[in-house]
Amino acid sequence: MILALESSCDETAVALFDPSRGLAGEWVHSQIALHEPHGGVVPDLATREHLRTFGPLLARARGEVGFEGVNSIAVTHGPGLAACLAIGVAAAKSLALALRVPVVGVNHLRGHVWSPFISLHAEAPASFDARLAALLPHLGLIVSGGNTLLFRVDAARRLAVLSSTRDDAAGEALDKGAKLLGLGYPGGPLIERLAADGRTDAFDFPRGIGRRDELDFSFSGLKTSLRYRLEKMTPAEVEARRPDLCASYQQAVIDALRRKTRAALEQGEGAYRSLGLSGGVANNRTLRRTLEAEAARLRLPFLAAEPRHTGDNAGMIAFAAWADRGAANTAAGLALRIEPGAGLA
Repeated sequence: MILALESSCDETAVALFDPSRGLAGEWVHSQIALHEPHGGVVPDLATREHLRTFGPLLARARGEVGFEGVNSIAVTHGPGLAACLAIGVAAAKSLALALRVPVVGVNHLRGHVWSPFISLHAEAPASFDARLAALLPHLGLIVSGGNTLLFRVDAARRLAVLSSTRDDAAGEALDKGAKLLGLGYPGGPLIERLAADGRTDAFDFPRGIGRRDELDFSFSGLKTSLRYRLEKMTPAEVEARRPDLCASYQQAVIDALRRKTRAALEQGEGAYRSLGLSGGVANNRTLRRTLEAEAARLRLPFLAAEPRHTGDNAGMIAFAAWADRGAANTAAGLALRIEPGAGLA
């Protein structure tokens, strides 16, 4: 089994993964309530909370499943908040000392890359490699609070980043938009809830970089456009039209994501055999339906990460450490890093 730890931002997570059966257990401690009064993640508070909760989470994992059969420790080594990452890495190295197994450092984004495939493995672990081969090359979109990028996984499981955001991530744009609109934290789900009662064409917001062949994303202009729009409205007008503002703003984000994904599919000229969606913003139902429709238009299988694997979680870190083995480990700057456990060097 692989024991995995995740602490890149504001969630402390532990998971146990058995390649022959799937995820044996997942334990997550969310810090949303801790950071909500501050309107965002406070790094010092997040670090202290990781330090406080890793021990109890690991004790639960050991008590409920056990560490017998664990032959490696997988831990997120970046990107993320440096102090938060340090807590997870220190815990992983301590466990490696105790269990005398190697540590595998997993790039957080590679966890998101493989998260849509976790359910595919769970359906039939023994035939996963064959089923995966039928879905490669794969085009994936990661949409989260800190990252927005398109990537390709080729038939040899090598990764290549096709594009990323030039400024803000889509999730950050939604959270900052929610703050401008006087909503709470985290803002993305609140915007989605209000958008259900609004008109997507009520306000004309920009869709980012406009060239058809340009795959990079940009969301800073969208936030600025919302700020200028709100400055021209009275508080009463904002209150009355908040659903329309949310619907139009959210649609601008989704349209930008759809346009760039469609352009990447077209540039692939029929090479892709599946389309994937992952990251925290992948929970947005409108975005899921939009990307699923893009896949259906080209008759491609659509793989979206399950809600429990869209945010920061250790399940995807464990799965990536196993699925991303081999040639892909050094690709695209999103590498795994393998360190020997103490006493095994």
